Amino acid sequence: MRQRKLRAAPNFRKAAFLHRRVAADLADRLEAIPRPFPQALALGGGGVFSEDVRDRPELSARIGEIVEADVASGIQIDPEQLPFAAESFDLIVSPLALHTVNDLPGALIQIRRALRPDGLMLAALFGGETLKELRLSLLEAESELTGGAGPRVAPFADLQDVAVLLQRAGFALPAADRDTIIVRYAEPMRLLADLRAMGETAALRERSPRALSRRVLARAFDIYRERFRDPDGRVRATFEILTAAGWAPHESQQKPLKPGSARTRLADALKTEEQSAGERAGDHD
Repeated sequence: MRQRKLRAAPNFRKAAFLHRRVAADLADRLEAIPRPFPQALALGGGGVFSEDVRDRPELSARIGEIVEADVASGIQIDPEQLPFAAESFDLIVSPLALHTVNDLPGALIQIRRALRPDGLMLAALFGGETLKELRLSLLEAESELTGGAGPRVAPFADLQDVAVLLQRAGFALPAADRDTIIVRYAEPMRLLADLRAMGETAALRERSPRALSRRVLARAFDIYRERFRDPDGRVRATFEILTAAGWAPHESQQKPLKPGSARTRLADALKTEEQSAGERAGDHD
């Protein structure tokens, strides 16, 4: 994956439309949090997030130094082995980088460790619906022409997976949501060109031993056009963006109430009659 990012670095800006959208979304979320973040780390994104922050004076005033850690920026850092001391940052932002790690739970634990107490992590990564059209087209084409098919598109996490992993990594107040982006192209080949420019082509170790032939690729493009073409002739490509947020634990954070500690009955709030679990509606005398 690092090799692909290095090759893509000269042309990254030409195809960074998804990264810019994600960077803007993460900045929007930070604008809604009225607190300073003196020391920040940006994992991935090619510097796009820092540029967006600089264009927002009020947000820029609350975010201090941003350490850029991205191959495209000339700094190669493995999210699974962050070379920072514990409690080094108040904010860690990761725009479209964590979907490429081998050990996502381990990377999240590393990020939490690098956060100061009450520090915030905001991460955006590709979700399971990403490139579903391309995945299906390649599988069908290879099965049809060779009698078998191997994975050609990397797997991505689902929203539920990310939510569970945040809790396992020890984040407080974890939250995750999704955003589906449909990008349309004149030809499927333009999609592949953008993926190469982003450095997002698959880097699977356990992929098919057969090289992807021109014959299979041409058939995959035919299937793509047949299945996923709009009335105007353009084809669709789905990108699902999962955004995860979590805080490093701190004693000042809101805690859930203990069971049985409520002082107001739900029935009173709803202005209705309380029924025991063993009774059915309509059984009262």
